[in-house]
Amino acid sequence: MAERFAYYGIASNLISYLTGPLRQSTATAAANVNAWSGAASMFPLLGAFVADAYLGRFRTILFSSLLYVLGLGLLTVSAILPSPSFPHNQNTKDHRSCLQFQIILFFVSLYLVAIAQGGHKPCVQAFGADQFDGRNPDECKSKSSFFNWWYFGFSGSSFISLLILNYIQDNFNWVLGFGIPCISMVAALVVFLLGRKTYRYSSKQDNSNPFLRIAQVFVAAARNWRTTPSTAAVVKEEEARILLPRHGTYQFKCRFLDKALAMVSSDQYGSDENWKMCSISQVEEAKVVLSLVPIWATCLIYAVVFAQSSTFFTKQGLTMERSITPGFEIPPATLQSFISIAIVVFIPIYDRIIVPIARAYTGKPSGITMLQRIGTGMFLSLISMVVAAIVEKERLKVARDSGLVDMPQVTLPMSVWWLVPQYVLFGVSDVFTMVGLQEFFYDQVPNGLRSMGLSLYLSIFGIGNFLSSFLISVIEKATSRGGQDSWFANNLNRAHLDWFYWLLAGLSVIELILYLYFAKSYIYNRVSAI
Repeated sequence: MAERFAYYGIASNLISYLTGPLRQSTATAAANVNAWSGAASMFPLLGAFVADAYLGRFRTILFSSLLYVLGLGLLTVSAILPSPSFPHNQNTKDHRSCLQFQIILFFVSLYLVAIAQGGHKPCVQAFGADQFDGRNPDECKSKSSFFNWWYFGFSGSSFISLLILNYIQDNFNWVLGFGIPCISMVAALVVFLLGRKTYRYSSKQDNSNPFLRIAQVFVAAARNWRTTPSTAAVVKEEEARILLPRHGTYQFKCRFLDKALAMVSSDQYGSDENWKMCSISQVEEAKVVLSLVPIWATCLIYAVVFAQSSTFFTKQGLTMERSITPGFEIPPATLQSFISIAIVVFIPIYDRIIVPIARAYTGKPSGITMLQRIGTGMFLSLISMVVAAIVEKERLKVARDSGLVDMPQVTLPMSVWWLVPQYVLFGVSDVFTMVGLQEFFYDQVPNGLRSMGLSLYLSIFGIGNFLSSFLISVIEKATSRGGQDSWFANNLNRAHLDWFYWLLAGLSVIELILYLYFAKSYIYNRVSAI
């Protein structure tokens, strides 16, 4: 929870820091936020590899926490330095050098935080799920609820971060806004170490590197592409210690991987048997990982939609009436707290009311399957984009009717509460899709790759942020030709975010259709997952 408090304390209001103290344009700042968020969601692939193949989850969490503290500390130091908007002596050589150093230090610190959370995020959740014994029926059932309540705590901490840190950053200073997350991570590290003697560590049945085991299948299949596997060539002894339940695995149409089972002469490719012939368990592991690719790919647009809540939604809120009482305004980034509120309110309803009712009808322990849960959230995210487009169209109409189109600094006579429904829909969709993706990618990968499984889930949002950044850049160039105002003009009263939201809604429809096609034909690799 402390790590999410720290991360969202930086990420949620990053666009305000870039367009404020660092004086970047809206489009540039949004692209930088998406690029950083994308990198932060891709680094878990590296962190999971290190954890699963070398260090283990406990040590990866420990080293990542130390790097986190370093990154946040340096980020705080960068905020102490004079900002680019500092009015005095801007043309002096010393000022330019200080400014350049501050910007470099800021981005280096920011990406240190991204690298640190890349090791921390996939491992700490997998480490938590490892505390439940899958062979115990009661603990197995509790593990399903674990992912719900994990996301409950995750969202609660991000809510506190949005409520407190965004207000401090907007109304006091950024030094405190970055310093408090640093202190929270130090406290979290201390608490984590205090419990080290009580943790349950999962023991590996196979000491081989799980990544090499899967890589060997693809290499062997490529080498043996002209041969035909026979059952006599299969390594039988592996069947006794197979890591994956065999439920439905062979029904996945990856026939070319069966080439890895073929027996070849020992002098054809050298003496390394592992890279020219693989066992049944290795081939099944590779097939399982490959079978996740269609589900992974059809969730990318959901991630593009998800990226908008911390960028353009925040900039919209900045133009609207945010007063609660005279002299007190809601910081625009705090509106993201409605996502967390929706999650915190809806998860107990889902876990304690919806799941038991669904379980009574379907007979499934989780009420509905993981893929049904993910698809439901994707549909809700589509609806949120439709709502966002309608609200933005109304905001532009208010700007025109009020004669404020060319006065972007003047607050529009439209309440910021108009934005709440799209945030709430985001939150409810997260309960379905986010939690469903976490459980799906943890449960469906081989036992030795569970950190990697969660990093694959996180990489959806990394690629999604990169796609969002790419899409924004392309649309910015295409719509600003001939001196026209682009869809993302700095003056949002002349921009067309509503058209962008309609575009995302259309892409979400296509994505959902493709997702339903692949989800319908997907075969779960564990009976408990059904």
